[in-house]
Amino acid sequence: MSSSPERRAVIHDIGYRTYDGPRLGTGSVATSLFTTGLLNAYGFGRSAKAKVLPLVVLAIMLVPAVILVAIMVVVGLGEGFIDYSTYATSLFLIISIFVAAQAPVLFSRDLRSGAIVLYLARPLSAAGFALVRWASLAVAILMFVMLPVLVLYAGALAAEADVSEQTGDLLVATAGIALLSAVLATLAGLVSALTLRRGLAVGAVVIALLVSTGFVAAVQSIAVVEGNEAVAVWAGLLSPFTLVDGVQSGLLGGTSSYPAAPETGVMAAVYLLTALAVIGTGLALLVRHYHRQGKR
Repeated sequence: MSSSPERRAVIHDIGYRTYDGPRLGTGSVATSLFTTGLLNAYGFGRSAKAKVLPLVVLAIMLVPAVILVAIMVVVGLGEGFIDYSTYATSLFLIISIFVAAQAPVLFSRDLRSGAIVLYLARPLSAAGFALVRWASLAVAILMFVMLPVLVLYAGALAAEADVSEQTGDLLVATAGIALLSAVLATLAGLVSALTLRRGLAVGAVVIALLVSTGFVAAVQSIAVVEGNEAVAVWAGLLSPFTLVDGVQSGLLGGTSSYPAAPETGVMAAVYLLTALAVIGTGLALLVRHYHRQGKR
């Protein structure tokens, strides 16, 4: 019986070179992930089709602001014509569409495809990944809502409105928009992470935002007509838009867009604590979910 020929291992040099540059670490990974997520929320870095919806709804969001500015400049109205704090809550439908459409892009896609395992193989923890994704969505929403408000501010200054008064109102609106962005990013991100199919995630977010807001507005209107202001105010805790509206009007001196708003500092503080609790609890659940997914 002849013995089999001896086999020898051979190493082929196919030209790969090792990386000799600097290792940038977790901070750079997080920054890159945040920037990519922010751009993806507006369709950049994706297909041409993916850019249509975010840019179209952004244009729709800008239309009322542009019209108001045109009226202000032509007619010369510089005072008492615009209210920055009510712009976001008045256009909650457009904001809800943007949030519902873009949240699954940042949260559902990586979980559905299994790419999350590759992300977490890098020096970025599951908690870090979840928080960076959340920050990308929150900043994307903030930019989406703030841009028309800044257009209004520029229009007011062009109409020679009082700079200090307009700037103060703008700061109040900015604080409210920042809080609203954080709340919406938390709720939409959590729903999208738990619902892996994009269509279901979009529908779930739309239902969660629009149904809750419509329900609260209806309850508040009925309660106000019946003379039960307390029920109307407490009902405002059940929707992210009425919740932030209450904080804005009760603590920051803004104007409410809804039938009822907290009239005392104590109730306004309850609104603020509820908003912060929603953000904190939602982020904790989001981080826990990503931690579980990373172990699979």
